[in-house]
Amino acid sequence: MAGGSAAAVDRARPVFDVLGSRVTHVCPTGTGQIAKAANQMIVGLSIGAVAEALTLARRAGADPAKVREALKGGFADSRILEVHGQRMISGELKPGAKATTQRKDMAQALALAGDIGVDLPATRLNLDLYEKLIALGFGDLDHAALIKAIDVPPAKLK
Repeated sequence: MAGGSAAAVDRARPVFDVLGSRVTHVCPTGTGQIAKAANQMIVGLSIGAVAEALTLARRAGADPAKVREALKGGFADSRILEVHGQRMISGELKPGAKATTQRKDMAQALALAGDIGVDLPATRLNLDLYEKLIALGFGDLDHAALIKAIDVPPAKLK
């Protein structure tokens, strides 16, 4: 995701090629950051959806691992379900990306939305969940730890 003039992106392309397998020139300067905000919104919201679905499955009496397996290959399948869903099930939450970083990214997206007068209610709710996760002491875990903010034992809510 690169913003800037075509000439600037072309000059930087050798560096971009080392950093990633694909470069998309998004348009003027600053639009790469806008694309990054959009990406992080989708990641954060998708992690939240998977966390809620697996919590619902477990609490309703289904094996979350089997539910995840059943969802793979259908419309609900995604890289988030594959990678982060597995982390949620296994409890292996060593950070690939920290929850605190995801919280920062969601806050940046909401700040941008505020600047241009766009309401993002799902993103705001997702940010609130990341803030809850951090308040519970799990900010240094992978952002898949969001399930810990959703699947909180009732005794911890008091």
